[in-house]
Amino acid sequence: MASLFSELICQTCGHAMPPDLGTSLCERCESAELEAHYATDQLAPDWARQVRERDADLWRYEELLPIRLPPEARVTMREGWTPLVRAENLQGDLGLRQLFIKDERQSPTGSFKDRQGALTINALRERGIEECVLASTGNKAAAYAAYCARAGIRLWIFLTSMVPNEKLRELALYGAEVIKLAGTYDQAKNVARDFADRRKLYFDGGIHAIPGREGLKTIAFELAEQLGRYLPLENGRWRAPDWYLQAVSGGIGPIAVHHGFAQLHALGLIDRIPRLGIIQVEGCAPMVRAWEVNADQAEPVIPRTRIAVLATGDPGRGYQMLREACLMHGGTMQSINDGEAFRAMRRLARIEGYSVEPAAAVAFAGLEKMAQAGLIQPDEVVVVNCSGHTFPAEKHILEDQYVLDLQLGEASEETSAPIHVQEGLGAALERLDEQVTTIAVIDDNPQDSRLIRRLLQTYKNYRVFEANSALDGLDLVKHRKPDLVVTDLTMPEMDGFDLLQALKSDPETADVPVIVISAKTLSASDEARLLEAESVWQKGNFNTRQLVDHVVKTLGADPEGKGEVLMTTSGAVAEGLKNALESVNRTRVLVIDDNRRDARLVKRVLEASQRYTVYEAYSAGEVSDALEEVAPHLVILDLMLPDIESGSLLVDWLREATQDAHLPIVVMTAKSLSEAEQRFLSERHIPVWQKAQLDRQALVHHVDLLLQNRDASREEA
Repeated sequence: MASLFSELICQTCGHAMPPDLGTSLCERCESAELEAHYATDQLAPDWARQVRERDADLWRYEELLPIRLPPEARVTMREGWTPLVRAENLQGDLGLRQLFIKDERQSPTGSFKDRQGALTINALRERGIEECVLASTGNKAAAYAAYCARAGIRLWIFLTSMVPNEKLRELALYGAEVIKLAGTYDQAKNVARDFADRRKLYFDGGIHAIPGREGLKTIAFELAEQLGRYLPLENGRWRAPDWYLQAVSGGIGPIAVHHGFAQLHALGLIDRIPRLGIIQVEGCAPMVRAWEVNADQAEPVIPRTRIAVLATGDPGRGYQMLREACLMHGGTMQSINDGEAFRAMRRLARIEGYSVEPAAAVAFAGLEKMAQAGLIQPDEVVVVNCSGHTFPAEKHILEDQYVLDLQLGEASEETSAPIHVQEGLGAALERLDEQVTTIAVIDDNPQDSRLIRRLLQTYKNYRVFEANSALDGLDLVKHRKPDLVVTDLTMPEMDGFDLLQALKSDPETADVPVIVISAKTLSASDEARLLEAESVWQKGNFNTRQLVDHVVKTLGADPEGKGEVLMTTSGAVAEGLKNALESVNRTRVLVIDDNRRDARLVKRVLEASQRYTVYEAYSAGEVSDALEEVAPHLVILDLMLPDIESGSLLVDWLREATQDAHLPIVVMTAKSLSEAEQRFLSERHIPVWQKAQLDRQALVHHVDLLLQNRDASREEA
């Protein structure tokens, strides 16, 4: 039977509206508190029995879900119907008799958020939406990334720097556009919302988004059905637990589960609505703080916890909704510290065999605290949501720039969340507009593709992706949909001619401008085959400035002439390159370091001063090309490079290659130098900076001083 979704009801004023999932605000009072209602009078009298015979996924409850797509059109990975397992050993340790674990780790991406992602992405497909923006603390991002990949929807994910790199790699593996902010989750939400508004994209509203809540409520449906089998009642009805416990960040999970139990109670399928045990980590517990003083609203806090998935400092309306549920049915809110969570994680693994993420462990630590305090009685039926598990993604199988790093401000020493956001969200969005501009370089010679990438990134902080075969390049262009393609002609497997034809014959890539750069001497027939290319350049017959100028010319025209064109459009690429060419008088610094994180940290710190433009090389083999392209005023050199015995061997060569005896060179290292290395560097008047002892202000000060000394030396000479 199809969905019985019949209307939307405003929870603020009671106004009823048609069942349109595109409606986000009440048309009468503009409240975002909307709820899906169903024509439950049309449910079959034996609906609970019919459900039992259906497939073991959340779609078994399709009548009470708001998606009207037929089964064959749904985006699904058999989400839902996760195991409910009695925790025999743990319940004995805690003095309980009826303790169950709802194992949401068995979901497609390993967390309960798959239910939210499944309903949301199907709602987007139903509405024909092809691009989506969201902010997340981790698990929601993974779920949405997987379902968007399956649905062919482009996804932009905004995360904080607290999210582990393993999670970032997982998201990039799904093909999502990942933007990491050095800020709090609440700031990430603001940036994501503004980004979506500027690009006219769908922004996932989290707690206010109806499809996501409706997907999560199926946890309640499954629990009641499963408990009815474990602990059958005489009348054959489904059974609700006495307690439902879950660790929370913004609170959408238990809010949706409570709503699901309320629906079942209204249908007469269960005889009670469970009490909620809301567990937060002490370093980010605004709900618990407000609950303990009986406050109507939760005051925002700055997260100070290592458990990034739960780091929502401002729960907003979520606290009020959970407070109402707890007051109505006798629930509670408790907090535990990071150490208690990690101990609970180890305990659960050792006595139950469950390896869980820290956020799930928070719920089990809360369970232990509540049991010891006597809040849970021995005979009560308790269910804990084992909310998720994390999976690593191997870094080497991902593209180099799989994460955009967006800085909002400086972080305090006590927490990874920034306290002072100096430049504001507007400046951050301007930088993001530049960073999401994408250029694909396709060349089977890695040195040539790297040289072109470095040339383009000399002028702007664009994302330039490389592919070293035509087939990989074709896949890259189809996936990334870049603003420009630069390709070689002579490549194995598939040459540039066929690549160009494939790109221009595909409606999705036909409008992407292509510049051909080739070492091949072209015949008349070759030239005829390249008529659809924007231009053809012979390697060795042009200088880099000419190529950049041509890129500007190629991308500069905006045929639509819209007033709100963003920096991600081709016109913006051209404008960005022009602006960069006008500002080449900045002091140029070349950082040679195989540790990309260290190199990019130096780049961010120096460029924040607005006096330096910083370029990077990651091996000794890249230095020659970098010197030719950059002509640096200062070189910062790490001694430990992968393709040379010691970075000190580069010192004399650098000055010879640049024909500048006064070229300032600084050694930046994390290792202790030998006496011979110290003597070598001292004889050449090369300072040594220890990475562990260098702070940001000192770095800029040292560079300023070095360049002043260089100018003085040249004047004396």
